[in-house]
Amino acid sequence: MFTIGDFAKHGRVSVRMLRHYDAIGLLRPARVDPATGYRHYEAGQLARLNRVIALKELGFTLDQVGSILDERLGAEELRGMLRLRRAELESAMAAAAARLNQVETRLRTIESEGSMSTVDVVVKSLPPVRLVEMTGVAAGYEPQDIGPVIGPLYEELCRRIEAAGVVPTGPAIAYYEEAPGAEAGAVLVHAGLPVGASVRAEALGGPVRVVELPGVERAATVVHRGSMDGVLPTSQALARWIDANGHRSAGYARELTLACPDDGDAWVTELQEPLVPGI
Repeated sequence: MFTIGDFAKHGRVSVRMLRHYDAIGLLRPARVDPATGYRHYEAGQLARLNRVIALKELGFTLDQVGSILDERLGAEELRGMLRLRRAELESAMAAAAARLNQVETRLRTIESEGSMSTVDVVVKSLPPVRLVEMTGVAAGYEPQDIGPVIGPLYEELCRRIEAAGVVPTGPAIAYYEEAPGAEAGAVLVHAGLPVGASVRAEALGGPVRVVELPGVERAATVVHRGSMDGVLPTSQALARWIDANGHRSAGYARELTLACPDDGDAWVTELQEPLVPGI
């Protein structure tokens, strides 16, 4: 048998925690010395201790932990619960990292306020283009809203056209519009690839559509280098240029992907913001 101190060391918990578990009936000592009141534990009790700690880390209350253990939760069931909790924690960490990245992007934008913009804006017309596309709804227009929607759309679209033997005729084009019938601020995301006149949506199946994206008489365009998670400074520089030069935006900017290697920092994307004609 182990003293409470030794058992705490082997279980990597505190003596105070073991005393609390004893007090609430969650993990009783194997023996209590009647003369001294000293608690003693058996090595086999480490299994129950491990389950208590694991379930507590899953977010269960100690009362719930006791109920679960009384039902004799098996190792495989516990492993499944731990996997679920791990996935939740990983998702939370990824979301926190994305938020931190957006805060850093905002800070860089704030730091550049008042300085001379170094972006080269070109006004040009955009030709009409025939696209195969898939669509989805994002909660908002912020990068952290768009990224989780548009990434899977392009993955599925590319999978489908490859399976159908369709070869795109140019770089990817993403465009956006207000999502009809959705919550305020929601955005309809279009992930498209240009194709030839012979391609039909029926050959691709599922939610893939073939659309004719209209041309634009005039658009203010600028090249963004790097991940689209960090597009904010470039898009706001474009907005400032449009305002400073007496133009007015006619809608969401299109995104023409010029380079998309595995390293997101090496991406090259042209932002194409339509302008109101005659202004």
